Amino acid sequence: MARASTTSDAFNAVAEPRRREILSYLANAERPVGEIVTALGLEQPSVSKHLRVLRDVGLVRMRCQGRQKLYRTNAEAIRPLHAWAGTFERYWQHQLNRVKELAEAAVRQASSNLYTPDLNSKDPNVKEKK
Repeated sequence: MARASTTSDAFNAVAEPRRREILSYLANAERPVGEIVTALGLEQPSVSKHLRVLRDVGLVRMRCQGRQKLYRTNAEAIRPLHAWAGTFERYWQHQLNRVKELAEAAVRQASSNLYTPDLNSKDPNVKEKK
């Protein structure tokens, strides 16, 4: 089966790690291309290409301010990605809770197996002074 184009939908677009990195960076504020390039250490043509894909699927919006292009995330378009990932978050939360329960039980078991001397009992190896 042929793979869908990265520009066909948001899920395919975010399959590329650098696009996810760009989206994460844009989550905090609107930014110009040059700032994205500098912050992420990517080449400007590469960033522009990734921004174009993200724009085409609606995950990023662009506005012009003079000659500068400013990019920001589009929260509405990201919502379906968040909802889909949320189904797995619930699964992992359940798994993490189970791991926590098992670890706590192991700690309780280990601490109950430790030797704790009874200071009130008499040691047969110690002679009492009369």
